[in-house]
Amino acid sequence: MFELLKKMTGDGAAIPPRATWKLISLAWLGGFIAIATIAWLADTLSLVLVLGSFGASCVLIFGYPDVPFSQPRNVIAGHVLSTFVGLLFLTVLGPHWWSLALAVGTAIAVMMATRTVHPPAGSNPVIVFLTKPAWVFLLYPTLFGAVILVLVALLYLNATRATKYPKYW
Repeated sequence: MFELLKKMTGDGAAIPPRATWKLISLAWLGGFIAIATIAWLADTLSLVLVLGSFGASCVLIFGYPDVPFSQPRNVIAGHVLSTFVGLLFLTVLGPHWWSLALAVGTAIAVMMATRTVHPPAGSNPVIVFLTKPAWVFLLYPTLFGAVILVLVALLYLNATRATKYPKYW
């Protein structure tokens, strides 16, 4: 037990350096533009397109665009697969605490197995269980919203940075 508690004190590594104000500002603007685009389209088309986990997606996409979790395949497939798992478990097993836990664990495993891990998408089964939506939720807001995020990222990141986005598809 003492060893377990000792591990919780950490390794003593230094806190990572803060990003430059330019990078912070660009990430802020990218997140603003992405969510504004989705919210505007939702309002204009009278569709539900905003998913709570998209805010966390913006943190990764615009704050850390070069990491694997931020690549388009991870963003889109991670969101779609996790929402699908949530809808499947809700439909087949019902709205129970244990079926929610199974859905989240399974979503993590599916993303890892398909090499499409996108951490914000891990919350999609929770969102599904809280809102109990119809299966169309897989398309609107999940797929459509994730695609919009990636399209905004493609335009914005390639216009504001010297390096290419994405690193891979």
